[in-house]
Amino acid sequence: MPTPTGEVLPTSDGRDLVITRSLGLPIEEVWARLTDPHLTVAWYGAWEGDAGTGNTISVQMRFEEGEPWTGMNIDDCTPPIHLGLSATDQIGVWRLEVTLLDTGAATEVRLVHHLTSEYQLTEIPQIGPGWEYYADMFVAACTHTERPDFADYYPAMAGYYQQRVL
Repeated sequence: MPTPTGEVLPTSDGRDLVITRSLGLPIEEVWARLTDPHLTVAWYGAWEGDAGTGNTISVQMRFEEGEPWTGMNIDDCTPPIHLGLSATDQIGVWRLEVTLLDTGAATEVRLVHHLTSEYQLTEIPQIGPGWEYYADMFVAACTHTERPDFADYYPAMAGYYQQRVL
């Protein structure tokens, strides 16, 4: 059973969910797994469109029910260290950032979901385990190891995340 590692930190406009992983791989290889549509399919889903800051892409959420496609804006793309994305749905705006740090021995991957709406804060018991799952899916894709099972994340981690927003 995986152990939750995420933190929920206060910010000036809400809270940030922060999940960090470390990979013993070069930063360029980790960046490719994060951004190449042929490689993202292994841990999140394929995407179509023109890469680059200011552009909009379509992303398939391959591991969600129905494998839906959604539009995402590329708010910032600074290879190989930072990717900022946002998506808008019926609930509001979802803002995400991934920052890579080359520590010499490894590449640190820092995922931040900016929880800027009341809805997102109330849904943290589902959102947190979901990002833990995707962070571990990313690690499995990078290391060619077995994919995790979402049933090991939710509802098992829901209480951990509920405590983080009280």
